[in-house]
Amino acid sequence: QVRLVESGGGLVQAGGSLRLSCAASGSIFSINSMGWYRQAPGKQRELVTTITSGGSTNYADSVKGRFTISRDNAKNTVYLQMNALKPEDTAVYYCNAKILTHRSSPTYNYWGQGTQVTVSS
Repeated sequence: QVRLVESGGGLVQAGGSLRLSCAASGSIFSINSMGWYRQAPGKQRELVTTITSGGSTNYADSVKGRFTISRDNAKNTVYLQMNALKPEDTAVYYCNAKILTHRSSPTYNYWGQGTQVTVSS
């Protein structure tokens, strides 16, 4: 059984910074990619950023230049450094990972419980 546990959310003033962490644990053969999604009140969950096991990254236009994703493959952990935060960034942030639990098994999508990020003006 795979679990993703996020940490690092909180309340910050506009222009401030936060660093989120997400650690995957359990039965893991390999992780194809990890990333972050967010869901603001009344809105659909949206992609923020992803990173592959090889280090390729992708960012939503709204966070480019402000957010940086990184990972430690040995620790099955992904990080999200968020700088120059805006009130529009307020959302629950969810860690996501595409994980194979066994060799040649299908890749399944796993989600963390979410961590609240609130940016005040």
